[in-house]
Amino acid sequence: MQDCNVGDLEAVYAWPEGRWVRAMMLHSLDGAAAGPDGRSGSISSPADRRVLAEVRRLADAVVIGAETMRVERYSPMRAKPEAAEARAAAGLAVSPVLVIVSESLDLPWDEPVFTESAITPIVICGSGADHRARRRASEHADLVVMDGPEITASALLDVLTARGLRRIVCEGGWRLLRMLIEADAVDELDFTIAPWLIGRPSESVALPVPAPHRFIPVSMMMDKGFAFMRYRRAGTGAARP
Repeated sequence: MQDCNVGDLEAVYAWPEGRWVRAMMLHSLDGAAAGPDGRSGSISSPADRRVLAEVRRLADAVVIGAETMRVERYSPMRAKPEAAEARAAAGLAVSPVLVIVSESLDLPWDEPVFTESAITPIVICGSGADHRARRRASEHADLVVMDGPEITASALLDVLTARGLRRIVCEGGWRLLRMLIEADAVDELDFTIAPWLIGRPSESVALPVPAPHRFIPVSMMMDKGFAFMRYRRAGTGAARP
C-alpha cells in the first residue's frame, strides 16, 4: 500500500485506460453515511470535497441511486473551467453526465440539475415503471428503459459503455453499490472515513453484501482526522476492455 499526500490528488486518482468503475463512499467511524441532518455533506470536509472533485474532473459518468438524488439534491453537473482543457485533451465530453438509477421514477424533477447541467442527465428504469411516470421523466431527462423489470449491474454498465461512458463513478447509495459489488463490477473502492461517531443506524450495516469480495489496499491519505483509502478489486491492476 502506498501512502500519499492529499495534495497530489491528480496522480493518486488517475483513471486507467478502458472501462473502470470507481465507487466513492463517505462514512463515519460507526458506519453512518450521513450526519444528523440526513445528508453526507455534514460529515464531509474540504479535503473530501477536493478528492470528489478530482475524481469527477476526468470522469465520464457519475452514477447514483434515486434515494441519493432525493436526499442530496445534486447541483447541476458542469466541469470547472480549469478542467475543460484537460477534458478536451483526453477526448472527453464537456462534463461528466449524471446517471440516476430509479425503479419508480419518483424524482425531484424541478431541481436545476435537470435543466442546468452541461449534459442532460440520464435516468435508467426497468420496464415495469409506470407509463405516466416514464412520460414525465422523458420530459426532463434522457430516459433509458431496460428490457426487463429489474435493473442489473451488467445491463446498466452495458448501457453506459455503449454510449462511450467508460470512466464511471458510483457515488451511492448503498443499494446501488451492493448491486455492483454482487456482480463483481466494481474495480476500485474509494472510502473517506470521517472522524465522527454519529450514533444512528447505517444503511451499510442494514444492506450487507451476501458473499465475500476481496479488495487490495493501494493507497491511504490523512487530512485533519479524515482518512482517504483506495482499494482495487483483487486480481486486477488494469481496467477492463
